Amino acid sequence: MKTSINCFIPFMGTAQAEQTIQNLKASKLVNKIYLLVTDKVEELIDGCEKLLVSSLNSTSAVREIAVHSNADYSLIYTKYTTLELGMFALERMLNIAEDSEAGMVYTDHYQVNGQSRTLCPVIDCQLGSLRDDFNFGSVLLYKADALKSAVNEMTSDYSFAGLYDLRLKVSQKASLVHINEYLYSEVENDTRKSGEKIFDYVDPKNRAVQVEMEAACTEHLKNIGGYLAPDFKKIEFNAGDFECEASVFIPVRNRIRTIKDAIGSVLNQKTNFKFNLIVVDNYSTDGTTEAVDEFASDERLIHIIPERQDLGIGGCWNLGVHHSKCGKFVVQLDSDDVYSDENTLQKMVDAFYEQNCAMVVGTYMMTDFNMKMIAPGIIDHKEWTPENGRNNALRINGLGAPRAFYTPVLREIKVPNTSYGEDYALGLNISRKYQIGRVYDVVYMCRRWDDNSDASLDVVKMNGHNTYKDRIRTWELQARIALNKNK
Repeated sequence: MKTSINCFIPFMGTAQAEQTIQNLKASKLVNKIYLLVTDKVEELIDGCEKLLVSSLNSTSAVREIAVHSNADYSLIYTKYTTLELGMFALERMLNIAEDSEAGMVYTDHYQVNGQSRTLCPVIDCQLGSLRDDFNFGSVLLYKADALKSAVNEMTSDYSFAGLYDLRLKVSQKASLVHINEYLYSEVENDTRKSGEKIFDYVDPKNRAVQVEMEAACTEHLKNIGGYLAPDFKKIEFNAGDFECEASVFIPVRNRIRTIKDAIGSVLNQKTNFKFNLIVVDNYSTDGTTEAVDEFASDERLIHIIPERQDLGIGGCWNLGVHHSKCGKFVVQLDSDDVYSDENTLQKMVDAFYEQNCAMVVGTYMMTDFNMKMIAPGIIDHKEWTPENGRNNALRINGLGAPRAFYTPVLREIKVPNTSYGEDYALGLNISRKYQIGRVYDVVYMCRRWDDNSDASLDVVKMNGHNTYKDRIRTWELQARIALNKNK
C-alpha cells in the first residue's frame, strides 16, 4: 500500500488557510486534511474536515490528532500563516523518515517576510535538547504509530504543553531527525531581534505556560532516568585560607562606555566583611584599560591583564578564581551592568550561609542604557525552586544574575573557556551535587543596548549558541543518568 499522510493545520477561515491547503492538496501523498479550529467557524473548505480543539498546543488537541491519525504519517503545521512546500518536499521527508526509522522529521526551511525570502536552518535535536522553545520549524512530520503510542502514555492534560509533551514522549522511543535541506517556506511575522526574544520564557505573563512546561519536562526526566531528587551535599565553608570573604569579578573587553559604572557600583558596596574587586581586562583597545586604571588608588581593585591571548570569558573567570587574592566567595558582574544598590554583595554572601549552597543566583531588572526599566521588567527566575530547580534547569536557557559561587567548588570544577554558556554549564554541574540558593530582591541592573553580546544575532550565530547549550545539557543529562544507575 502506498504511504500516505494526514495533515493537521490551524484554521481561522478560508482567507487564512486556502493557499496552504491548496499546496498540500497538490501532493498525491496527502490522504486527508484536518482543520484545527479553536472557535466555532462556519466556513469549510471542500475535502477538509474540521476538528474543534481547546487550543492548538493543548493535550486535548494532540489526542484529537491521534484519533484521526489513520494514515502512515501525520503532518502537523503549527502556524496560521501560509505554508509553501518545496518541489517533492513531502516525498523527500517521507523517504528520510522511513530510511532513518524516525519518530518525527523536521527540516531547514525559508522564511518569507514581505518580498524577502531568507534561509532558516535549524539544528540537530540531541538528548539534551529539552528547551520547550526548541526550533523545529513549523512543519512536523510524525510517524503515526509513534505519535499514537506517545499519546497513549500521556497522563496529564495540559493547556499549553501538549505538543511539547508529545515530542518528548516520542523521543523516548524513536529519534527526531533533522533534514539538512530547505524543503518549505513559511511566512514569519515575529521580526524582533534575537536580544528581544531571549527573555520571553521569563516574562511574568508567561508564567502559567512555564509551570506546565516544567511539569512535562520533569516527567520526561523521570522516564529516562535523569531526574534528581532534592537531596544535596552539605557544605561547611571551611575549605581554604582566604584573605577576603568575597571577590567581585568583572571580565571585560572594550567596554569604555560602561566599565566605570560597573566598577563604581562595586566599590560603593557596604559589607560587614572584607572584599575586593578583580577585573580581568582581556586586551581592550578602546580605552577600557586606562579607565580601569583610574581606580588604581583603591587597594581593593586588582587589575589583571592576562599573559595568554586565547581566553574567552570563561578563561578569564578561571584566571580570576585561581588568583591568590580571590575571596572565599566570588560574585559576578558583567562589564556593562551594575549592582542595584550598596547592599547587593552583602545579600549575596549571606545567602550562602543561610541556604547552605555552592552557588547563589540573584534577581535583576531589565533596563535601557540609562538605567530605566524596560520590558519584561524584573526577572526573578521563580522557576528555580529548591525542590525542582536542578531538574528544571535542564529545560530553561539561563539561570539568572548575578551569579555567585563558593570558590573551592568553582576551582574544582573549572569554567569552560568559552564566551557564551559558560555560566550555564557551571550552574548545571554544580546543581548535580549542591543546592543553588536564590535572592529574590532586585540586586542587579541588566542594561540592554546595542553592544550587548546577544543584542542582534544572525541565525547562524544563534544556532551555534543553541547547539552548544544543548551539548551542555546532553553531557549533564548523561552524567545524571549514570549517577542514578550507580546508586
